[in-house]
Amino acid sequence: MISYSSTLLTSESSGGVCFTTWKCECAKMRKVVLITGASSGIGLALCKRLLAEDDELHLCLACRNRNKAEAVHATLLASHPTAEVTIVQVDVSNLQSVFRASKELKQRFQRLDCIYLNAGIMPNPQLNIKALFFGLFSRKVIHMFSTAEGLLTQGDKITADGLQEVFETNVFGHFILIRELEPLLCHSDSPSQLIWTSSRNARKSNFSLEDFQHSKGKEPYSSSKYATDLLSVALNRNFNQQGLYSNVVCPGTALTNLTYGILPPFIWTLLMPAILLLRFFANAFTLTPYNGTEALVWLFHQKPESLNPLIKYLSATTGFGRNYIMTQKMDLDEDTAEKFYQKLLELEKHIRVTIQKTDNQAGHSGSCL
Repeated sequence: MISYSSTLLTSESSGGVCFTTWKCECAKMRKVVLITGASSGIGLALCKRLLAEDDELHLCLACRNRNKAEAVHATLLASHPTAEVTIVQVDVSNLQSVFRASKELKQRFQRLDCIYLNAGIMPNPQLNIKALFFGLFSRKVIHMFSTAEGLLTQGDKITADGLQEVFETNVFGHFILIRELEPLLCHSDSPSQLIWTSSRNARKSNFSLEDFQHSKGKEPYSSSKYATDLLSVALNRNFNQQGLYSNVVCPGTALTNLTYGILPPFIWTLLMPAILLLRFFANAFTLTPYNGTEALVWLFHQKPESLNPLIKYLSATTGFGRNYIMTQKMDLDEDTAEKFYQKLLELEKHIRVTIQKTDNQAGHSGSCL
């Protein structure tokens, strides 16, 4: 393992940092990696692993909560004092926040080499005890524990943008971020990479083109992760020739804030002996965020143009605790992926028109005062 050092460039325009100078002198020297949801769980573990392997990276922490982001920033610099780490505040469940963050990033950077689209939510998960009980005595028990298929339902709500919260957070907010950052990502001379945190829980049966926000269903998380798989395939189809490549990963079942929403930490602790035994049969139980990032880190070191866009890369851990990568052909077709992509473009157009009307009305009201 390589150890290193690092220097901080804060995300604030104040404080003595000249971003114009930095943009000209430093962005050309270091790969720039943007990570959404970097303040905890898989995102935080990913930051630590990337810095532990390469002190020539510039990490940009894209986080909703600035206080948490600054705490992570301090932690990373304490262990890697010469690292280049910056912060951009963004809430992917709020499109105005995404637009503001995108504008800020375009002012700071000439290019982005990699974006980890990692932020996500699973609100109010409910464990289906009946399905769990019957699953324990079925032939699909290992599959059930590996994918949580049929075990979880979630609540959902409408955001300020008028969208389903899980869809906007896990899919559409990231889609708009990519669209806004296209000038920083599309460089045919040197490819850029998108890496989505998907899930083994992504199920074709939970997704519908007619209800792609999953407003009528009870498994919005599964639907949203299948949607990211579709979107990744469509992005490759539309942007590979411009030097932008997209892949999806699953970190496995790692104990993070997301899994603690399913069962409280003390229950996971009580279940741990059984889970460790189960891991000899179900390698999806990565358990720690560090283990869960195995596929995310591995992908970063590959040539994106050499990867199969129809494959999902899975973090896996053996019963003896060894981490490795598995591959899984995604259960989708490219025509459906393209249709979904076109629906997202239509929704984007509608959102932009709505925002423009709102801005015009606000400007008109202001001029009348």
